[in-house]
Amino acid sequence: MRSKSAHSIFSSRFLGLAFVPLISAGLWSLALTSPAVAQTSVHHGALKKHAMVAEHKAIKKTRFNSAGSKTFVSSRIAAMPLQASFGQMAGLHTTSDPLDLRSSVALVIDQDTQEVLFRKNDQAVLPIASLTKLMTGLVISDADLPMSEMITITQDDVDTEKGSSSRLAVGTVLSRGDLLHLALMSSENRAAHALGRTFPGGLDVFVARMNARAKILGMTDTRYVEPTGLSSRNQSSAKDLAALVAAAYKEPVLRELSTSHGREIEVGRRTLQYNNTNRLVKSPQWDIGIQKTGYISEAGQCLVMQAQVAGRKLIMVFLDSAGKLSRIADAERVRRWVEKSPGMSGIKHLALDNRQPG
Repeated sequence: MRSKSAHSIFSSRFLGLAFVPLISAGLWSLALTSPAVAQTSVHHGALKKHAMVAEHKAIKKTRFNSAGSKTFVSSRIAAMPLQASFGQMAGLHTTSDPLDLRSSVALVIDQDTQEVLFRKNDQAVLPIASLTKLMTGLVISDADLPMSEMITITQDDVDTEKGSSSRLAVGTVLSRGDLLHLALMSSENRAAHALGRTFPGGLDVFVARMNARAKILGMTDTRYVEPTGLSSRNQSSAKDLAALVAAAYKEPVLRELSTSHGREIEVGRRTLQYNNTNRLVKSPQWDIGIQKTGYISEAGQCLVMQAQVAGRKLIMVFLDSAGKLSRIADAERVRRWVEKSPGMSGIKHLALDNRQPG
């Protein structure tokens, strides 16, 4: 096969869907506007039940009678239950903020000065979905493995956690560089799993490297159990993910591949078109240095990225956003807010001084 180009206040861990940690009453989330500083606190207490659709819905079906005419019949089917995210079950969505973000967790940091411009539940530990793949890419980059080495997708790479689909059929052969590209740009799960499976020493060694790298970066709230993010046991906090984005940004290959607009991959006689899962990389209003999206039901919609806004290099983290496009809308809200507040200064000092003790 060939391709067209190579290439704590809060530290409780979730132990599966049955357990969600309580948020400490002392955890304050601060969303700062200029010049005022707004404070919001995380609610704690009883966990919310999973959202369910109790009623049956009527649908119309088209049938043809013996004369060939259309008739419409109504049938009633039971709607599928809607699974709440861990953030919803922990009550994080009750936290308000001045920008009215749909993400229950958010953090915006000036990359150069480390000023915290905006924070909301930034120490909550939640599933991170495919944001995991940023660490997967960092471990691959650290290992300096040959990007031209060909790797075969096997049955071991098929998702048995969520049953997600993939256009990379078992038996597909691609270079390590291509797999890394698809994992970062298009969040290809089989590509990410194959990268970990074929790492020297195998998958267990790879996952151990992921956790070791997190420890080196001071990511004390973070735990990885596999390289794709399909498992809800891959968890982190916004402050930890900001450290990961900063580290990944230092690697040119990760910057290039994660912000690529699209890629054609030739698999046998087929040409597959892959696109970036983050539409902002194509927007002329954005200058994005590195990015990654993620989604599983337990994590909600997630987005991390480094971008230059109003002359400042910012690291943005949005977790557990409620709607399909809301993480993008939240990023836009933050961008417009920063652009309208060019004189912001001393924000980190105000944010930290106004936090409640743990």
